[in-house]
Amino acid sequence: MSETPARRVLVLAHTGRQDAIDAALQAIRILDEEGLDSVMPAADVAAVRAAVGEDPGFRPLSLGEDCALSDVSLGLVLGGDGSVLRAADLVRGHGIPLLAVNLGHVGFLAESERTDLHRTVKAIADEAYVVIERMALDVVVRVDGREAARTWALNEASVEKSNRERMLEVVVSVDDSPLTAFGCDGVVLGTPTGSTAYAFSAGGPVVWPGVEALLFVPISAHALFARPLVVGPHSTIAVDIMTRTRETGVLWCDGRRTVDLPPNARVEVTRSTEPVRLARLSPVPFADRLVRKFRLPTEGWRGPVTDEDVRAREATAVAEVETVEPRHAGPRPDVVPPPTSALPVLTPEDLERYRSRDGRGGDRTS
Repeated sequence: MSETPARRVLVLAHTGRQDAIDAALQAIRILDEEGLDSVMPAADVAAVRAAVGEDPGFRPLSLGEDCALSDVSLGLVLGGDGSVLRAADLVRGHGIPLLAVNLGHVGFLAESERTDLHRTVKAIADEAYVVIERMALDVVVRVDGREAARTWALNEASVEKSNRERMLEVVVSVDDSPLTAFGCDGVVLGTPTGSTAYAFSAGGPVVWPGVEALLFVPISAHALFARPLVVGPHSTIAVDIMTRTRETGVLWCDGRRTVDLPPNARVEVTRSTEPVRLARLSPVPFADRLVRKFRLPTEGWRGPVTDEDVRAREATAVAEVETVEPRHAGPRPDVVPPPTSALPVLTPEDLERYRSRDGRGGDRTS
């Protein structure tokens, strides 16, 4: 009987950074010790060998040559959020979950830090993780009614101006109903996952990943009503480039895929039927992730009330709570005269006297 083939893990690293290359070498060695096959894109294999030479411990399979994405069970991403977006683009359409180790700054999509690399790889070998799904966007560009491009995004699709010195004029619609029009630097159409990325920087709300919704966030809009909007997951948000100024725009999806937008172009964003799958070692409340990644101040907070606190409070005499009815439910108070006296009413004689003092017949009172 033939042996069961080893599980294959796709290792994706930022090969332009030495710390990412070092992390990839360490991860591949641990995977090999655990009996798992490591896989890397052929270009990444060449980049690592060019940086470190012929390392005898570096023997990954080359993606596309030795195996295909359909043979991979999980992707290990070593880098920041940009590396995760690159990995999500690479595995799109194959349902491969991604587990990221943060080597960047915030690393909001990452599950662990560089110091936890050994524990992370060991958890992969033991399959000690769960897989969650994050909503993605389908993005369609139409020009004069004709489909010109189709792509997707995990974080956001941003429509931005092409010329720095001019504003882009847009019309925003929700479910084919025009909502507002204004000049701006651009608009961000995002997901809850992207609410902590570009949309957050543009002043949008932070949306919990469990909320199924689409976000619309203007960028430097020249308008009185240009507030961020949160719409339902089954809606379609459209942005039309107005032709009045003949200004052009550009579409950026996750900061990686771009499409030029001439006047009269239309960008339509809907919820994708294919989510992005992320592997989690220890699922924690999203609020904890926010506090950790953004270093939010929580010092002094003593935590929720415990059973001991409740018992101690019950043992202490507490004043009875008084219920006060709303003001409109009680009797009407007596009418109080206004604090200032009423203005005098001018007689016809007074009016004539005032008019005669002003040759123009105007009002000279202050």
